[in-house]
Amino acid sequence: MEEITVIKPPKGLQFINLKEIIKYKDLLWTLVERDIKVRYKQTIIGGLWAIIQPLSTMVVFSIFFGKIAKIPSEGIPYPIFSYAGLILWTYFSTTLSNTSNSLIGDKNLITKVYFPRTIIPISKTVIGLLDYSIAFIILFGLMFFYNFTPTFKILLLPVVLFFTWLLVSGLGMWLSAFNVKYRDVRYAVPFFISMLLFVTPVIYPVSLAGEYSWLMNLNPMSGLIQAHRAIILNHQPVNWNLFGISVFLSLLIFLSGSLYFKSVERYFADII
Repeated sequence: MEEITVIKPPKGLQFINLKEIIKYKDLLWTLVERDIKVRYKQTIIGGLWAIIQPLSTMVVFSIFFGKIAKIPSEGIPYPIFSYAGLILWTYFSTTLSNTSNSLIGDKNLITKVYFPRTIIPISKTVIGLLDYSIAFIILFGLMFFYNFTPTFKILLLPVVLFFTWLLVSGLGMWLSAFNVKYRDVRYAVPFFISMLLFVTPVIYPVSLAGEYSWLMNLNPMSGLIQAHRAIILNHQPVNWNLFGISVFLSLLIFLSGSLYFKSVERYFADII
């Protein structure tokens, strides 16, 4: 007699099942490899696009905000100040955009076979880390040019990256799940990202906010960007209070995002 396996959604509140993710790790890496090949297929310069985006943005910001607007840069050259923030911001913004549309993009896969749906948005966050690593090469060149020597603080860089990954993964799960039911998300996310850039200390220091700095603290990317810049360039101490707030908010967003995602994923195949 043929054995039949019945898959039922779990009952009650559920977070991400790490054991299940590990079980399907081969699928995760297959999706990552597929997206990398699709992204750079039939391109002339391939992976260099990961460098061109933050580098060209840095040049524009350096001209208009550094030279013309004379935005302060914490006593260091504006190009390296902005680029040290831009590479982390680019990872966040690009990955958030990709994860928010990830389920819609893989709807054929979702409707045909069972697998942990969280693998799809998570795979987008892994690809973003590759682009970040490529873009970091230019930052090393700028550090050499401006005579910045890395210190032991740079060992804390993976910690900042980890919490940035948690933040963008949590937001990605929220938005990708919303996008399945409400297709307005695909139009709202680019607008949200462009607005968020100007309330994040990427092109200006946190101190410039003055009496409105408490609003800056509500943005989890503020503490992550500030810590990222201070750890790499060692031009000032890390604002641990601001970083602690960002860590707390990132954890909160990740846990709530995974909780919501798991609560609605059973309906994805029916309404996507």
